[in-house]
Amino acid sequence: MIDISEYIRDIADFPKPGVVFKDITPLLLNAEATRECLTQLVSLVNDEKIDKVIGIESRGFFFGMMIAQELNAGFVPLRKPGKLPFDTYKEPYSLEYGMDVLEMHEDAIKKGDRVLIHDDVLATGGTARAACNLVERAGGIIVQCNFLMEIEFLRGADKISKYDTASLISY
Repeated sequence: MIDISEYIRDIADFPKPGVVFKDITPLLLNAEATRECLTQLVSLVNDEKIDKVIGIESRGFFFGMMIAQELNAGFVPLRKPGKLPFDTYKEPYSLEYGMDVLEMHEDAIKKGDRVLIHDDVLATGGTARAACNLVERAGGIIVQCNFLMEIEFLRGADKISKYDTASLISY
């Protein structure tokens, strides 16, 4: 089995001084490591029925779409403001270095849809919390919040503690 953490590169002071960015580009460059990462992410879901997989812009799109295909589920992109062409729900959130907004098409999640939320990293939890709020506003049921990695000292899991949360790597 491949150690996925060997394909995560630290970039100091990005996007601002004091932040250590976890770069997944080396992982994406290696087809074998990418396949293994996908297998491990899907295994976190166990045998739960999933109707829709949410991928959070932008790095959540990489594995989110692949997870959706593996689970025979629809894929829902959550985007930054003004990027989606149809009517949207909007949800503001704070990140470790500022504020932003996520949007989701209003018709993406149907009442009762079983939803897996995926992103590459769980840091402060603001983005994940915003995604949960969007899913619940649309009437979806959150089965799991699923991450490639978690930065534990930032305590982001506290913001989504009422949901099943799983990560492959913890820092």
